[in-house]
Amino acid sequence: MFTGIIECMGRVEALTANQSNLEIRISSEISRELRVDQSVSHDGVCLTVTAVEEDTHIVTAVQETLSVTTLSQWKVGDTVNLERALKIGEYLDGHFVQGHIDAVARCVSIRQEGGSLRIKFEYPEQHQAL
Repeated sequence: MFTGIIECMGRVEALTANQSNLEIRISSEISRELRVDQSVSHDGVCLTVTAVEEDTHIVTAVQETLSVTTLSQWKVGDTVNLERALKIGEYLDGHFVQGHIDAVARCVSIRQEGGSLRIKFEYPEQHQAL
């Protein structure tokens, strides 16, 4: 579980295809504090840390994750939002967020409204509200 409040930005250092999966190496200010098997939100997608090496960590996105997120579009040098999972007993800012992705929405419009933005998204048919 996550709060949706970004902790820091990471940088995609390497992308390595492994059969139908994608191994992703990320450098960040929190990478050396992470541990193997820890869940970390990467641009809102929950991924499990598979290795930590100095100021980088590695995660693997499986084919299903690649098909329902934008991770397959990442390039070396891209920046990504990072957030560690909730810790019981800590202050909770934001909201409870699982980090499991069902689909990719398409932004169809952005409008200024009284100092705020109204953003409209379009979802695949099977994920549209009734």
